[in-house]
Amino acid sequence: MRALVFRGVGQPLQLETLDDPTPGEGEVVLKVGRCGICGTDLHRTEHNIWTCRPPVVLGHEFAGEIVALGKGVEGLKTGMRITALPYIGCGKCRACLAGNPHYCPTRLNTGTEDIAGGYAEYVKVGAGSCLPLPAALSLDDGALVEPLAVGLHGVKRGGVQPGDRVLVIGAGPIGLAAAYWARLAGASRVAVSAPSTRRQPLAEAMGATAFIAASDDAALAAASEEALGGAADVVLECVGQTGMIQRALACVRTGGRVVVLGVCLQPDTFLPLTGLAKEADLRFSVVYDVAEFQACIDALDAGHVSPRAMITDTVSLADAPAAFEALRSRTHQCKVMVAPWA
Repeated sequence: MRALVFRGVGQPLQLETLDDPTPGEGEVVLKVGRCGICGTDLHRTEHNIWTCRPPVVLGHEFAGEIVALGKGVEGLKTGMRITALPYIGCGKCRACLAGNPHYCPTRLNTGTEDIAGGYAEYVKVGAGSCLPLPAALSLDDGALVEPLAVGLHGVKRGGVQPGDRVLVIGAGPIGLAAAYWARLAGASRVAVSAPSTRRQPLAEAMGATAFIAASDDAALAAASEEALGGAADVVLECVGQTGMIQRALACVRTGGRVVVLGVCLQPDTFLPLTGLAKEADLRFSVVYDVAEFQACIDALDAGHVSPRAMITDTVSLADAPAAFEALRSRTHQCKVMVAPWA
């Protein structure tokens, strides 16, 4: 199969020919239809504490068609269009049986050193992580499910309730997904903040009732309170840079909740007194479970399809390395999809 291989920091992804994957027991192989480029993949190809050990085929936001079944797989068949959580668990432990293979002690993470990911013509996944796509949904929709599920999990961690005032810090795909789910959860007002207004139309399309272009903590807190009609009940931090936790604490109401979804790869500091004085809850959120993946599929199938606006480009495997590198700088792109068979 053709695949994009990360060979080292500072090098573009290389288009190479690799062996096709073979499904083991409890596994299936997909013909990849779409795979989204994620900021996590960019982080993991840079010098930091999270850098991949090459060679690695990245890509964990994918959807496709089942082309091979391993031993013991039930309820799935070749030709099915599915999306899947990017983990292969043992299928027998408490975490796997609860639909949470991310916490399986022996899990393999797809798109990492563990197992080749979706920047390829084929990818191997765990049968227990597979979810069929309804006929009305496209493979693009299927590849959006993973980032949408990250946002959903964060909103659930924040306990967003009908009538809540929610501030989302960051207007990348995860911030936009969080805004989408906050509105579907019944938030009365949802403000999205970013340093510039270039993502404002997308944020509004995803459900934001206000957009704030502010980079100063005090200015954001004041603008957020005005836009929301009061201090935020829940603040969802979706940037992942130093200083963002302090910024979120400055914006949340007394007794409110801050949820960190952003991946910050450097040590950070914040003033505990800010949270202490407000008795604010500080929570962290990572990935999702099978039920949350299904909830994303159900929402899209029910017609809540505004996330489609996040897809700003689709590229072939040949063109993907240049598109990948371009995303390291500020760009008009939001979610770029790789189409391995284009």
